[in-house]
This record gives sequence, C-alpha cells and structure tokens, in this order.
Amino acid sequence: MNQHPDLKQKKKKLKKKKAQLPFRLNILFVTVFLVFSLLIVQLGVVQILNGEEAQRKINQTENTPSKKPVPRGKMYDSDHDLILDNKAVKSITYTPPKHGDTAEERLKLAEDLAKYITIIKDEAELKKAIRERDKKEYWYLKNRDKVSDLLTEEEKEKLDTGEQYQAELEAITEEDLAEIEWTPELLNIIAIKKELDVAYELSPHVIVNEGLTEKEYAQVAEHLHDLPGIDAVIDWDRERLYDGTLSSFLGNLTTSDEGIPRENSEFYLKNGYTWNDRVGTSGLEQQYEHVLRGRKEKVQYTTNSEGAVVNSEVVVEGQRGKDIILTVDMELQKKVDEIVEDELRKAINHPVNNNGYLEDAMAVMMNPQTGEILALSAIRYDREEKKYLNNAYRTIYDSHAPGSSIKGATVLAGYQEGVIDIGTYLDESAIKIKGSKEKSSYSNYLGPRLNDIQALEKSSNVYMMRIALRISGATYRRNEPLYNFSFNSFDTLRYYYSQFGLGTKTGIDLPYEASGVIGNPTNAGEYLDLSFGQYDAYTTLQLAQYVSTIANDGYRMRPHLVKEIREPGNGNGIGKIIKSINPEVMNKLEMDDKYIERVQKGFRRVFTSGTASGAWSSFPYEVAGKTGTAQNPQYKNGEKVADTENLTLVGYSPAENPEVAFAVVVPKNGTGIGQYHINHEIGKRIVKAYYESKDKKEQNDQEQNSSNEE
Repeated sequence: MNQHPDLKQKKKKLKKKKAQLPFRLNILFVTVFLVFSLLIVQLGVVQILNGEEAQRKINQTENTPSKKPVPRGKMYDSDHDLILDNKAVKSITYTPPKHGDTAEERLKLAEDLAKYITIIKDEAELKKAIRERDKKEYWYLKNRDKVSDLLTEEEKEKLDTGEQYQAELEAITEEDLAEIEWTPELLNIIAIKKELDVAYELSPHVIVNEGLTEKEYAQVAEHLHDLPGIDAVIDWDRERLYDGTLSSFLGNLTTSDEGIPRENSEFYLKNGYTWNDRVGTSGLEQQYEHVLRGRKEKVQYTTNSEGAVVNSEVVVEGQRGKDIILTVDMELQKKVDEIVEDELRKAINHPVNNNGYLEDAMAVMMNPQTGEILALSAIRYDREEKKYLNNAYRTIYDSHAPGSSIKGATVLAGYQEGVIDIGTYLDESAIKIKGSKEKSSYSNYLGPRLNDIQALEKSSNVYMMRIALRISGATYRRNEPLYNFSFNSFDTLRYYYSQFGLGTKTGIDLPYEASGVIGNPTNAGEYLDLSFGQYDAYTTLQLAQYVSTIANDGYRMRPHLVKEIREPGNGNGIGKIIKSINPEVMNKLEMDDKYIERVQKGFRRVFTSGTASGAWSSFPYEVAGKTGTAQNPQYKNGEKVADTENLTLVGYSPAENPEVAFAVVVPKNGTGIGQYHINHEIGKRIVKAYYESKDKKEQNDQEQNSSNEE
C-alpha cells in the first residue's frame, strides 16, 4: 500500500530530530564537565598556593564586641558652680584576649611589666597585700614538676579539677615556700599578677593608677609591643571641689577592683555593665547612676583562632555621663556648716549644755513651695578624738524625739477629728492616769485654760494631751485608769502625723533615708506622750518637711536635691537641659484651709509673743514656727545616769508666701538654769545667712544686667 507523500515527509523530519538529540546532550555533558574541572582546579590553587592566607582570613572572622567605660557626668550647684568633676589619671590597663591568658602567660606578663612599674610603693604595705595563698600560687606555677607528687593517685582520681588544685595548694608547706627569697621585687610581680588574674576577657582592667609616676607611665608606653594586652591610658577619677561639704550626699563609687556589687550583679550585667565597672554605691552617685554613667565606647575586636586580638574598631563613640544641677548653693551650704559647727562648739564649751553627752547639731533648710533642698548640715563632736566632723548624712539617718515642735500637727488632727474647733478652750490642769506619773506643761501653770492659739503660743502639753484623749474616745478621771482606751488611737494620731511626713519617708531623691523610730506602746500614758513629741522620733529632714507642709498651706512637697539634668557641657560651659525636676505634691492635708491658717497664725505668735519671742525679739526678718524640748534621759546598764534634753526648732520665713523653711535638732543637751539656747542661735543665723545669700545674688544680677546694657 502506497503511503501519502506528506506522511513520508513527516517521518523523515522526525528521524532527523532524533539524531540531533544525543548530540546536544553530549555537548551539555561536556560543558558541565569543563565547569566542574575549572572549579576543582581553582580550589586546588587556593588550597596549594594560597592556603595559609585563606586560613589566616578564616581565623580572623570572629568578631567580639566590648565596651570601654567613659567618665561620669559632673555635678553643679544651683549657681552652676562645679562641685564634682573628673580629673585625668594616668593608668596602666590590661585587656585579656578572648578566652583569657593561661596562668603561666599572666605570670610571664607580670614579670615583664614589673621591669617598669611598682604598683605598691610602700614595702610594708606590699608585704601585707601578698597573702600566703598568693605565695603558694606562685610556687605552684614555678614548680609544676613537683606539684604532681603532692597528691596520691587516689586523691587525683577522687577530686575534680578545682578540688585538686585547692588540695595541691594546701599541700604546699612552709618549707616549700622557704625555698624562695621573697624580695620586694618578687612581691611586686605577684601583686601585678593578682591584678591580671581578676581581669575579664576583652574588658580593660586598671592594674594601677594611684601613685604611678611619669617615668613608669612613659616606660610602659614605650614597651607596649612587648607587653600583650597592656595599655597606657588616661583614665579618670572623681574630684570634689568643696572637700567635705555635702560629701555625704554626693556619694561614693566602687573602685575598678571592686567593680559592680556582686549582690546585684545580675541587674548590672543585664544593663550593659561589665564586672569591673565603677558604679555609685551611695548618695547621688547611686541614685542617679543611670544618668551619670554615660554611654560607653563600643569596640569591635577581631580575634584569631587562638583568641589573640588582631584588630579593633570603634563602632560606637563613647560619651561621658550627663550632668546634674543641684538645688543647693554650695556657698550657703558651707555657711550653714560653719554656723552649725560654731554653735556646737559654743554649746560644748558651755557648763550647762555639755554634760558629757552632747555631741550632735543638725539643721535642714528647704523651699516649702517647691521642695528644693537648700542646705543639709550635721556636725558631730568626736569626744575621743576631740574633733568636729561633718556628718551631714545624720539629717536623714538619725531620729530624735522632737518635743513640742510637732504640736501644730496635733492641733490640726484635733480640728479634723472634730474634737476641737477654732477658739476651743481646754482645761490646763495636769493630767494623772492611775499607774503613771502626772503629766503637765513645761510650766506648772500657764493659766486655768487655754484656747488653740494660746496652746501653740505658750506650748501647752496639756492641751495636746486633752486633744489626744478626745480623739481616743476614752473616759478620763484624774488618778483613775483610762477607761475605754484603745491602742488603735496611736494609729489615728500617727495617721495624721504621716500626712506631714512624720514617721514616714519624705521621698527625697536619695537611695536611703530613715522613716523615723515608731515606738511599741505598752500603756495609755505613752499615747499622751506621743501627742506632744515625747514618744516617736523623727529625722531632721522629716521635721523640715512637716513645717514646710504647714507653711505651704497644707501641700506636702517631695524634697529633692537635683534640680536639672543636662547634656554634658563643652569646655567650661554647661550643656542643654534634658529634664527639669518639677515640684511634686506628695499629698494635701485632709483638713480645711481655715484650720491650716489658724495654725499658721499660732506659729507666728510663737515668735512674736510666745516661747521663741525672747530669743528672736530683735530679729530683722519675719519668722513663724514652733520651739521644742524633749526629755532624753541617758541610761547605762539599765540605770539612768543623766538627764538630757533634745532642743529643736522648726520654722519658715517670711510668714506670708514663705520661701525658706528650716528645722534644727540638737539632742542630749545638759539641763539646768542658764542653758545655752543653741537651737535658737542656729535658727537665727541660718535664716540670716539665707537672706544675705539671696541679697548678694540679686545684687550680682543687677550688676550683670547693668553691664550687659552698657
């Protein structure tokens, strides 16, 4: 059968295509073969001809970041005068490689470095710094061949590495150590090695900065190429420009040896610190650590496979910490310190006041409307050393019974509880509860009865006790038990006191302050003592906050030492404001304004015609406030050995729109006729100093403005 011509033609084309397909596949296979051959040849060239270079590059690919500390922020006073600075200090540092050096390598480095520096110059101090264990560790490294013989095979199998090392050290005898001559030069090597031992990988550790001579620094800098990991750098240290003035509150730092506090290490490490970073441990240095610490310089280290640093690059520039501006004028602070010390000296030299127990005088000044601290001063007389010490911290740490100074709070509590009102008269006769001593005012007779203003003006204890009795709801009959008395009454009175800051923390911007001493009552008589300041004890700062609250129309302000946070300044100038610390109201007294005004009136009468009028009669500035005297008997082995008194004074000035409030506490004065009124003398002088400082600033401002206009 004959096929169609078209069909024959299609079959021919199909056969031709089938013949071409194997040919194309062969070309593809040959191409692929050639490409792989070229790759193999290239890899061979890399391996054979450039193997070492390629391996070196591979070994350098491990990058590890590290952060270098920067200087902390500075502190300025309210006039922008520098208080706390950073001074440059020449230092020798050690930065261990990744994974660290071996003990033998560190010893070799210490031996090399000891050729140029002595880190402890005093030989006696050097000998004291090197312990027996340090010597054993040195002997251990120098006698590796003998160390293995110190333990039995059983001990070696039984103990892990750490336990075995400890056992080997303990096996080193005094005779072994006697083989070595422990010269000062050798002890210096060991001292240097001790510093190298505590360094962390890729983290600069200060080996020495104190006592480092110019020659030592230059020699190390000249031989850095022979001292791996060692660097000669300019470090920093804190410099206080006002010596001990306010130093209690400026605070302290750890050393680079101490580093971050171990008990809080987790917190610090999570927040970017390294083990040997210096951090604030007290005062403003601790409270504002997050502000003062600065931004660390971030360095990227490139290390080889052996952990050695082969390159470093700064990837984040460091910036020193932010600056803080204080509310305190350091010149006023210095003046207040001088006044308090001078008056304490006078009292110590007074035959009545100095009965062997007087040792402290404290004063606090603050702005009642803003809470800004103006001065914190406490001077202690060290009787053993016969020296006067600046212990400003006692204004927030030490608590003392204030006496009548807190009567304004008691009267206001009486108003609020509805047990008295404006003009209420109460019987002034002494109070006697069965089983307790008779309690009266400081004078046996202030009159048959007094009203609220008179009670403040004349400082009646009885008026306060009768307010307390009414608040308690108890039934009082002379020389009988106090019927229906509840100890919950203590809580009621203390609740009102706490609204003024008494018996509770003031909220000052410091890491610690005492909350006062709250007694544990056992009888109703102590409740009466509480009402006129003879039971619970408060700090001087608490008393200042209390009187500030009355001065500020019932608004309790949070006291603060920091006014502003600023960017680091350039040169001698200060930087831009980042944050201003605004006045903060902690609470408003839960009392009618008319009652607060009534107590303010009574406080003014105290200074014009009351218990403070004699001492302040010729004073040129308007003052309101309250005096206080608290009995403070001294005991030894459970027996009373002396009667002493706490002399206190709280006040504010001027009476209208007050701008300064103050509290003075001088505990444990001797009693008797002719007592020196140290509380009043301190009060008068510090208020006068405040106004003189204010006038001086206003005059300087006027002169500056006149100069600018010209």
